Amino acid sequence: MQESYNKLTSGSINKWQGVYSKDSAMSRSIVRQSKFRHVFGQAAKADQSYDDIRVSKVTWDSSFCAVNPKFLAVIVESSGGGAFLVLPLSKVGRVDKNYPLVIGHSGPVLDIDWCPHNDNILASCSEDTTSMVWQIPDHTPSRPISEPIVVLEGHSKRVGIIKWHPTARNILLTAGSDNLIIIWNVGTGEPLITMDDHPDLIYNVSWNYNGSLFCTTCKDRRLRVCDPRKNEVVAERMSPHEGIRPMRAIFTKEGNIFTTGFTRMSQRELGLWDPTNFEEPIALLELDTSNGVLLPFYDPDTNIVYLSGKGDSSIRYFEITEEPPYVHYISTFSSKEPQRGMGFMPKRGVDVSKCEIARLYKLHERKCEPIMMTVPRKSDLFQDDLYPDTAGPEPALEPEEWMDGRDADPILVSMRDGYVPPKSRELKVAKKNVLDTRPATRRSMSAVDGSSLPPQLLEKLVEEIQNLKATVLSQEKRICDLENKLSKYTNGTV
Repeated sequence: MQESYNKLTSGSINKWQGVYSKDSAMSRSIVRQSKFRHVFGQAAKADQSYDDIRVSKVTWDSSFCAVNPKFLAVIVESSGGGAFLVLPLSKVGRVDKNYPLVIGHSGPVLDIDWCPHNDNILASCSEDTTSMVWQIPDHTPSRPISEPIVVLEGHSKRVGIIKWHPTARNILLTAGSDNLIIIWNVGTGEPLITMDDHPDLIYNVSWNYNGSLFCTTCKDRRLRVCDPRKNEVVAERMSPHEGIRPMRAIFTKEGNIFTTGFTRMSQRELGLWDPTNFEEPIALLELDTSNGVLLPFYDPDTNIVYLSGKGDSSIRYFEITEEPPYVHYISTFSSKEPQRGMGFMPKRGVDVSKCEIARLYKLHERKCEPIMMTVPRKSDLFQDDLYPDTAGPEPALEPEEWMDGRDADPILVSMRDGYVPPKSRELKVAKKNVLDTRPATRRSMSAVDGSSLPPQLLEKLVEEIQNLKATVLSQEKRICDLENKLSKYTNGTV
């Protein structure tokens, strides 16, 4: 009897071991192999945040924050116009209430964007229908910066979106509430391309990796892919998300389009689309129920997209791959306070010694808090697999080459020794004619022939123009008097 029991139990154990080995093999095959399966978010310590910043309360779905390896820029509350604050990254702690702002717009600033090819150049757009380009000095200014390098005037309503071209020097895109998209050559201050293909408000614009195309989302619920140099929409999709709330769309490095939107039942939703075949999504994923628009921030080096919802207190991140289900949830960084906006550091600004693959700057009501995304590694050596060569600050194309139809990927730099920013370079702006068709003003005359005019010469020019205007007015009055006298004489009244 004991012998039979032993046979029975040994047979059961062997059978169970066989099942277990099959299950374990299956689980190993199911577990996705990726070096980014474990990405951890960590907020900076309190003394590494930027405190006492009055973040703008404008009701516009912008990120309100822009950052690069040198500076942090935040749109702030301002009386009597629009302003934003620019701080060196090293200036952490409490910000002095008298710290000089960048002022110049007569209406609230709606969007800002750092130039990818010059860390001292920042573009801004505003409700006052203008866009401006600013040179930010490396030293702390002693008074507010009020003189832009160039003022771009072409929209008839507020300008809510501003984006630099990823590879061509001095090419800047603006989109306004007049439903126009204008592409400028900042070096001459002139519009190169104007597109009027959108019948309603444009929600967002995203260039592709080499800047040959851009995609847009619009209030008419269409996702469009535009070729600016042909001045046409080359592909479009009606209602990629069925909800009526605002959508966002960004190009991935492979040329697909990642979208965020809402379902018909107001659930937030993610989508991945192939613009050459818009019929069916590559992936569609429902998230949660919330009113906040999801702002996507994409890292082309790791193919990770970070989603920050306005009013949320969390940041979700996903990896986009070529294997099903194509959009893989990684994790969520959560904190107690909701975010007003978010800035995303270019890859060349992260700390490679800490295996940091991304850094986001979260705006609270009164402060800005850096959040580091890291992949834990035991070794202190440089991790080649985490840091492929990334886009550097040198432009791959000149404006004329891009307009002639040439395309080029960004010029890459190695992250092995960390990133050392190049020395400050000035943006050269050359107007074709000093006496523009617009009335000459102090700010529009400050960008003539590549350098700012000396204050004394500028004052003299303004004074001479005023004197000429006064002379013209007095001569017009004299001519009117003479004509009246002549009229009385011919009528025999004199």
